[in-house]
Amino acid sequence: MTFDKTKATVVKAAFLPPALVKRLDETCSMVDWDTLSEAERAAAAANARVLAVNGESVVTAEFIARFPKLELIADFGVGYDGIDVAAANARGIAVTNTPGVLTDDVADLAMGLLLATSRRIVEAQRFVERGDWANGGFTWTKKVSGGRIGIAGMGRIGQAIARRAAGFDMAISYTDRQPVAGCPHAFVADLAALAAGVDFLVMCVNGGDKTRGLVNAEVLKALGPESILINIARGTVVDEAALIAALDAGTIAGAGLDVFEHEPVVPAALHGRPNVVVTPHMASATHATRKAMGDLVFDNVAAHFSGEPLKTPVLPY
Repeated sequence: MTFDKTKATVVKAAFLPPALVKRLDETCSMVDWDTLSEAERAAAAANARVLAVNGESVVTAEFIARFPKLELIADFGVGYDGIDVAAANARGIAVTNTPGVLTDDVADLAMGLLLATSRRIVEAQRFVERGDWANGGFTWTKKVSGGRIGIAGMGRIGQAIARRAAGFDMAISYTDRQPVAGCPHAFVADLAALAAGVDFLVMCVNGGDKTRGLVNAEVLKALGPESILINIARGTVVDEAALIAALDAGTIAGAGLDVFEHEPVVPAALHGRPNVVVTPHMASATHATRKAMGDLVFDNVAAHFSGEPLKTPVLPY
């Protein structure tokens, strides 16, 4: 791929890994939005052809409008619900993301949260560290193998979780907008109905307005006092107030959460619970996967400036 660096103007408008920033800086004319004054931002926006963001970025129609020559929004992440895709589409601006390369890591963490929550691994470590073992054994916990798992969203990640769950001899069912062609698992059209029939409910759906608060009080009641919620999707998918109320009331058995409604803020009411495991939106955060994600972002940007097809377009030109 070859292109004129002086015409390959990129605005970095979110955190990106240093290795990716270095590659973009070496091959493109790149500026860091967060370091610019308002006057410098106006000058940069006037010429920028590519906007580089991450999966947690909020890219509104108003922000997009600041870039009259914008041609591509390159997202370092699989989620793009924070990007106003309709506004980009209306302008003929392409959008790319980084699907596929993070599937295994996210599925691994989903199973890790499921195991850690059901077997109370985090609380068991605290039990040992407090010296409580001297006074008797740890409380009995919930079995995983042979259990029933419901997966909301049978895309790449949902299918990867299903493959892992099969290794635990779990009965697998799922819900999605429609049955997934070729999927061997039982399809349940309604989320509450899915929740009512499983021991573990794993959320893998996309974020955005259509799924906001999808896991509400009704779904949590259906899940029931012996079952556990796992969320590695988006924090907005779960009504956090309803979740906290359900945990307080014993409506569900517990929760394993990697994502939250107002990240990086995690409600204090979710801290220190023996039946809740929280992690800091780290599902894809392994060295190998973050490198692969960075490589894919760079390849999309380079393909754009070279006039070649984008690698992973959410929106084509």
